[in-house]
Amino acid sequence: MKFFSSQCSFDYPWAHVSASAWKKYPNEMSTHVVAVDVLRREVDPVSGILTTERLITCKQNIPRWLLAIVGGRDTSYVREVSEVDPVTKTLTLRSQNLTMNNLLSVQETVVYSPDMADPSKTIFDQTARIEAYATFQRLCNKIEEWSVERFRQNAALGRLGFESVLKKLADSVPDNMLQAASLQTAAAKI
Repeated sequence: MKFFSSQCSFDYPWAHVSASAWKKYPNEMSTHVVAVDVLRREVDPVSGILTTERLITCKQNIPRWLLAIVGGRDTSYVREVSEVDPVTKTLTLRSQNLTMNNLLSVQETVVYSPDMADPSKTIFDQTARIEAYATFQRLCNKIEEWSVERFRQNAALGRLGFESVLKKLADSVPDNMLQAASLQTAAAKI
C-alpha cells in the first residue's frame, strides 16, 4: 500500500474555487479525463449540504507490461461523491476507481477550504491511498509505484488545468457577482 498527499493554495476565494470545481473538466491539461456525468445531486434540507455523485471516464496510457499482466483496456471509470458544506465552507470530493478495483484500489480525497489567514485564498488538500492486489508482493510494489507516479503526474496536471479554469471564470464573471456569491454564503451562516 502506498500513499500520496499534496497541498497547495489557490489565489481565489472559496466561493470562486467551489463554483469552478464543477467546470474543472474538460481542460487542456487533463486530457486523460474524457467525460464527467452527474448521476445524482441532492441538497440536505437541514444542513444545506449539496451532495453530488459523478461518473468520471478516463483514458490512460497504461504500460504494456501492466496490460499484459492484468488485461483490460485503457478506458477506466471513477466514482466521485462530493459534498459542499455552505456553513463550514468546505468542498470535499471522495473518489474510488471502479475499473479493475479487484486488482488496484485508488481512493482519493480532496478538500477545498478557505485559507483562514487570507480569505482571498483557498487551501487545497489532496490525499490518496493506492493498493494493489496480486499474489506476489514484488508485483504489488511495482504496480503501486507506477500508480503513485502516474497519480502524481495527473495531480500536477490537474492543478495546472484547474488554475486555467479558475482564471477563465474570474475573467468571465464580474467581480460584483463573485462578491454577491461570497455574501450569500456568509448570510447562510447567520
